[in-house]
Amino acid sequence: MQIHFDTQKDISFEDFKAQVLNDYKIAVTSRECSLLGRREVLTGKAKFGIFGDGKEVPQLAMARAFKKGDWRSGYYRDQTFMMAIGELSIEQFFAGLYAHPDIEVEPMSAGRQMGGHFLTQSINPDGTWRDLTEQRNSSADISPTAGQMPRLLGLAQASKIFRNVAGIDSSKFSNNGNEVAWGTIGNASTSEGLFFETFNAAGVLQVPMIISVWDDEYGISVHAKHQTTKENISEILKGFQRNEDQDGYEIIRVKGWDYPSLIDTYQKAGELSRREHVPILIHVQELTQPQGHSTSGSHERYKSEERLSWEKKFDCNLQMRNWMINNGLATAEELSAIEKDIKRKVREGKKDAWTAFLKPIKKEQQEVIALLEALANKSVNRNFLNKLKHDLISIDEPGRKDAVGIARKALRYLTTEDLPEKKQLQHWIARFFEKTQPKYSSHLYSENENRATNIAAVAPKYDDEPQLVDGRIILRDNFDRLFGKYPNTLIFGEDAGNIGDVNQGLEGLQAKYGELRIADAGIREATILGQGIGMAMRGLRPIAEIQYLDYLLYALQIMSDDLATLLYRTVGKQKAPLIIRTRGHRLEGIWHSGSQMGGIVHLLRGMHILVPRNMTKAAGFYNTLLESDEPALIIECLNGYRLKEALPNNLGDFRTPIGLVETIKEGTDITLVSYGSTLRIVEQVAKELLEVDIDVEVIDVQSLLPFDLDHNIVKSIQKTNRLLVIDEDVPGGGSAYILQEILEKQGGYQYLDSAPQTLSAQPHRPAYGTDGDYFSKPNAEDIFEKVYSIMHEVSPKRYPKLR
Repeated sequence: MQIHFDTQKDISFEDFKAQVLNDYKIAVTSRECSLLGRREVLTGKAKFGIFGDGKEVPQLAMARAFKKGDWRSGYYRDQTFMMAIGELSIEQFFAGLYAHPDIEVEPMSAGRQMGGHFLTQSINPDGTWRDLTEQRNSSADISPTAGQMPRLLGLAQASKIFRNVAGIDSSKFSNNGNEVAWGTIGNASTSEGLFFETFNAAGVLQVPMIISVWDDEYGISVHAKHQTTKENISEILKGFQRNEDQDGYEIIRVKGWDYPSLIDTYQKAGELSRREHVPILIHVQELTQPQGHSTSGSHERYKSEERLSWEKKFDCNLQMRNWMINNGLATAEELSAIEKDIKRKVREGKKDAWTAFLKPIKKEQQEVIALLEALANKSVNRNFLNKLKHDLISIDEPGRKDAVGIARKALRYLTTEDLPEKKQLQHWIARFFEKTQPKYSSHLYSENENRATNIAAVAPKYDDEPQLVDGRIILRDNFDRLFGKYPNTLIFGEDAGNIGDVNQGLEGLQAKYGELRIADAGIREATILGQGIGMAMRGLRPIAEIQYLDYLLYALQIMSDDLATLLYRTVGKQKAPLIIRTRGHRLEGIWHSGSQMGGIVHLLRGMHILVPRNMTKAAGFYNTLLESDEPALIIECLNGYRLKEALPNNLGDFRTPIGLVETIKEGTDITLVSYGSTLRIVEQVAKELLEVDIDVEVIDVQSLLPFDLDHNIVKSIQKTNRLLVIDEDVPGGGSAYILQEILEKQGGYQYLDSAPQTLSAQPHRPAYGTDGDYFSKPNAEDIFEKVYSIMHEVSPKRYPKLR
């Protein structure tokens, strides 16, 4: 008997049976992990649990169609899929649940993310790429609902770029663009705007992307009737169905408990999308949640008796079991024996994972107990120390914080004693943090040799009589050099293609490099970011353009939750060296002149935030970043594109250093710190202040993240003994961040003879018009009078009050 089951060959009935039985074993294993995982949370061994029970069988079908080189961008229900592709074991599942901080033991995030968040390794420890065409790839999951969708778009678009753009070295990244990006999402999460934005964009771009909607009719406790029009996501998306005359989607419905139909559906969908680069929606209906949404509550509270009864009958694992028996693939007795054996293996795997998690912590517990006992034998505070020791002994299943917490408390009773045992305890605590803190804090930024802060500065070079050009020309011609130098570099955004961006920084480049490398995008900032993240994860070097700084707010969640955390939450296993280009500062009006630097700086830790004062500096930042492999945001000065600058003769090669400030003017009386367009006002005021005998030092921050790595601002304060930070963000925003960096982190407070001060914008968005700018943001007179008032306090006679 021959049955077409494997897409590569016709297989015998015995081989077919073996494949089905193996699938069933994976499904049962996954279900048992979910059941025991919930118990581990309820007994307190794990903090929270959210599992893939009820979704096992469709994930098996997806795994069968998933080929080497393909990518997954999913959410926290896909444990069965990861087991099916061989990337998640029982022990690793429970290590994730326990938050084991060893990346070798818990390879998904070393406990930095809760269980259910999965990835595969894309880069080697030195930051070089692995051969992504020889492995099945999963991009690192995030929890925010539908947050995985924008990235999915970029993962799929990369295949289109690799297939259609000549000159790219795709040897480790693509096989002629034959890779499919597979997305998964719960039916309730399709209500999020990110889903609809991504869905539309993929239809426009026509990329090989398959979205599976796991539909169990609920979003936590909220039924689909409150989530989706007509209670059916595929029904309301029918207008996207392609036809003979128009591109669009293939939209497919399949029952989530029907194993053979699922296998057939996913095989055909994968082949079609891979071959024709067609986006596909697979609406997987009639799924269940045997344990409810998560360990936070019980689904019996909100589901009817009828629904609960139906879910028991149509549990996908049970339905698959019945189908196997009815079709002679196994007897009930054979399956019962398999299930019993799997339950034993899962219990043993759970036990092994817990033992592995607890063993090093127990060792640390015993070390501290011994140290406390030695101290108690000699200290006058032995009673207090003995109590701490017994408190620690009484903890049967300690956390890592318990031993070190008690060790630190012990030092409180030893402040007046000088004992060798005290020094041993202090040494143990120091060694503990040196060893342990990186387990929770490493890889916020690259730790490899080609990290951005390691790229040496290269100064712009000029002819003897350099040509003065608009700043945009420097950007345009520098981009031209970069696109010629790096075939895997591309740029896209609103108006970036045909007209060469709104400020003509890309003028004429689409005609030269093609519509796929210099591309227009719709008004959809979140998925512009997603395109960039996904393509960067696949070895391309994208530059995503967000037309104005204010529009960054549309994409800020994706930047913060996905891009900025990627290297950190994967402990260096994945990277996305995306460059985000935008423009801002000093434009007029509420919606086009915000300078939300405080919010941006604090939400985007893990990225570089660069604020060049002119286009030469901006071009240098692009050159630096393309020599590195880290994500960054570059904010060009919106009112600087038409200002004249000298044209360098080493375009594409000069580099602006990241993390270093620049002293624009030296002075002796006070240090003024600013950046971007406001810095130009500061420069003008510095000249005016000389007329009243005030000599200021002006420093351009250039880079907010990282900030002044050489501490040159503190060196300036050592000379001037005074500090004013000028920023066009709201009070407490960028200026407060800068002030903390200088005073607290760099110790600048100790060199001040006057109170450090800030001069920021008003606590509202800027009003429209030139006068609106004047009365909303720091102007020249504000800066002059602020500096003068500081100097008046220093010497009232020399600097009498102005008003």
